[in-house]
Amino acid sequence: MDRQPRNDNAMEGEVGLLVRSGAVDDLAAPLAEAVARWDALGWPRPSVAVISGSGLGIEIAPPVRGPIPLADLLPFPIHPIEGHAHAAELLLPLPDRPVLYLRGRLHTYQGYDANQTVFPVRLAALLGARVLVLTNAAGGVDPALRPGDLVLLRDQINLTGMSPLRGQLPPEWGPRFPDMTRAFDPRLAELARAGAARLGIPLAEGVYAGLAGPAYETPAEVRMLRTLGADVTGMSTVLEVLAARHMGLACLGISLVANAAAGLADAPIDHLDVLAAGRNAATGLARLLGALLRSPDLPA
Repeated sequence: MDRQPRNDNAMEGEVGLLVRSGAVDDLAAPLAEAVARWDALGWPRPSVAVISGSGLGIEIAPPVRGPIPLADLLPFPIHPIEGHAHAAELLLPLPDRPVLYLRGRLHTYQGYDANQTVFPVRLAALLGARVLVLTNAAGGVDPALRPGDLVLLRDQINLTGMSPLRGQLPPEWGPRFPDMTRAFDPRLAELARAGAARLGIPLAEGVYAGLAGPAYETPAEVRMLRTLGADVTGMSTVLEVLAARHMGLACLGISLVANAAAGLADAPIDHLDVLAAGRNAATGLARLLGALLRSPDLPA
């Protein structure tokens, strides 16, 4: 796709408008433009979207289109993070199942507003995706969890202080007060359990607590999270799930335990160790996600 270079100051101005106003047109118009850019690529519209977390830009299936920079689909610039790719590609695990694979996500700690952070999720929904699969690297709050463990998410706690549902959203996107009883879809969870059992991949289950970051949690905060019922914690996912459920997408979440949370291990937490844990666990997660995307029972 050929695009004319855009002035960063102009893009920053668009970002400010998107953040400050929150009006329907200010949210919907950039997304409509992104849909048009996708269609201009000539790629089929996806029925499933997958977002990978820190160090988890794994090979699920050979791409049939792309990758392209995620920035090609966004109305604002991307601020890079070490170990995080920001690319989009199209997979075709089954002939009738196009999958939008986003390698890397946006985080509020990069300086993004909640609406910017979930822009790729809303784009996937407007393109026609009905299922969203999210992976993330997380700290293990449950002392029984070890680095490298995979955790199927059964619920979440949003402690970011933000929500992409604030403001005047287009009414056709979803209800003003969406029900979050089933933040993560039970049917998808059962498919993941069955696939993990069939492949011999251990799969724990737990609740994810999302914080704004970017500092890792203090030991006192970890004790608080455990008291609240969290098993894993990280700096992503919760806002994406809110936006996805609001727009009717079924969500599946899988955390990779990249480190024991603060106070549960002697060593300090290091971002490079988090990335290394992601690489080490990539094979099992890739096998599980590949099997899930090829499943005829996936409700997509």
